[in-house]
Amino acid sequence: MKSIRLLLPALLLAAAICSAQTAPLPQIRQNGAVQHFFVDNKPFLMLAGELHNSSASSAEYMKPIWDKLAAMHLNTVIGTASWELVEPVEGQFDFALVDAQIKQARQRNMRLVLIWLATWKNAGSSYVPHWVKSNPKRFPPMLLKIRPNSGLASFLAADMEQKGTGPLSPLGEETLKADAKAFRALMRHIREVDPQHTVIMMQVENEAGSLGDSRDRSPLAEAAWAQPVPAALMNYFTQHKAALLPEMQDLWKRNGYKTSGTWAEVFGTDEWADEIFMAYHVGRYIGEVAKAGKAELNLPMYANAWLGPQPNQETPGKYPSGGPVARVMDVYRAAAPSLDFLAPDIYVPDFKGTCALYARSGNPLFIPEARDQVGNLFWAFGHHAAWAWAPFGVEDLNPEGQVSQAYMLLTEMLPQLAAWQAAGKVKAILVAEGEKPEPLSLGGYRITLRRGGTGGTAAGASTPSGELPGAVSLSTRALSNDTRPFALVVNTAPEEFLFIGANGDPAFAVDSPGPARVGISAKDEGRYEKGKWVPGRRINGDEIYTPALPGPKIGMLKVKLVRFD
Repeated sequence: MKSIRLLLPALLLAAAICSAQTAPLPQIRQNGAVQHFFVDNKPFLMLAGELHNSSASSAEYMKPIWDKLAAMHLNTVIGTASWELVEPVEGQFDFALVDAQIKQARQRNMRLVLIWLATWKNAGSSYVPHWVKSNPKRFPPMLLKIRPNSGLASFLAADMEQKGTGPLSPLGEETLKADAKAFRALMRHIREVDPQHTVIMMQVENEAGSLGDSRDRSPLAEAAWAQPVPAALMNYFTQHKAALLPEMQDLWKRNGYKTSGTWAEVFGTDEWADEIFMAYHVGRYIGEVAKAGKAELNLPMYANAWLGPQPNQETPGKYPSGGPVARVMDVYRAAAPSLDFLAPDIYVPDFKGTCALYARSGNPLFIPEARDQVGNLFWAFGHHAAWAWAPFGVEDLNPEGQVSQAYMLLTEMLPQLAAWQAAGKVKAILVAEGEKPEPLSLGGYRITLRRGGTGGTAAGASTPSGELPGAVSLSTRALSNDTRPFALVVNTAPEEFLFIGANGDPAFAVDSPGPARVGISAKDEGRYEKGKWVPGRRINGDEIYTPALPGPKIGMLKVKLVRFD
């Protein structure tokens, strides 16, 4: 009897381990009207934030941050694993910092997306180990003809060159082998220690490309430039000619849609031809690293982009040439089929336009870095069914600020929101600075959000001073309250709409057959608790003349309509 009592806990533990090991892999699936990211076989919308680059390099430094992230209602943290710390000595691996992130996230029922900071970070190679930095013969750098007086790009490129952190060449096969080997070891370790899939996704490298020049001009790169365009790219372009994005159509067309020849013969000799060359070779490199990792643990993987063209960075080299910017998505699909999607880091004012560029030709929208302008969260989730919008430097934000408020409200209704997205019942309104409110069509109505509320400092003036490139502040990432009118809009039932947002008041017009006029029958504040609607005040009387979502606090409102002649 005693032996049975001793055996029972072991059996229960073995059963629990077996159950954890059979947890389904996170994956991307079509779900009704949208693509969703599934975790534990359920659609998973990430209420996310990305840590500062160096935060996760110290478990001790992170200790107070984890509870702050939980207080902000994050369900996903975008952390880091850097090559220099994972493999400080060639062939000797240390995963303690990765394990610490997994442990702390799991204790708080959070998930992790990990960034593999390896060969490239912001168009440089500062995160490679010392044994890589000190051996340029084995691990060749890019050779760049840095253009003088080309603004930020030339300054950063020259600074990295002076500090010895300039970018390594994507043509360095020894570099690729070493990077892929380390990443494979990391993914093997995650497979072994994380059968529950606390880690749900991987970012491979960070904002790769050549800055200061439109392409690598090292001997390896010059030899490749003189060779025929690889068959993988030519075959992809030929097979998908009708579906190529217009940027690639135009570039390929100008030399007569040639299906063979050198890079110059097929695409030309200007900076745009250089960008395709770099995109193919950088993409191939990242794809091979991802492929090595997926051989151990087949998690979804993506590459992220420093955006371009963008204001004051209009041509390749002024932004990292060869990075996964929207215009070269087709090149990445040919060069890196192991990547599941490409993701934008959005710091430019045109948030809507950037989202639209990345939500093309089947690419799902995932935003791993952004300013903490919370109206953009609602636009991404509502207009594009995004999987995540993650403010960068999330640990700087106020646990009671707008991001935290939004995440708290959304936490209680994520399964319903995913179901509504799949049913095509979710849209969004965001009135950017200088825009006129444009109506959206949903549920038989045209809906606008009229500006209202005070909200504090105008969003257009809320950028922190003393910014570094990419809008990273010298002191804090936190912005002032977002005072633009914004809302997530859901058609929850016939003649019924849910609004989550601030700084506006919804207005309706008829957009379907039937009585020509529409009025508001009921307007209720409220919230969701564990998926169940909990009504608050019924707005009536004098209050009907004040904005229903006044801001700056994020509010939730249900509106019931009535039609009449």
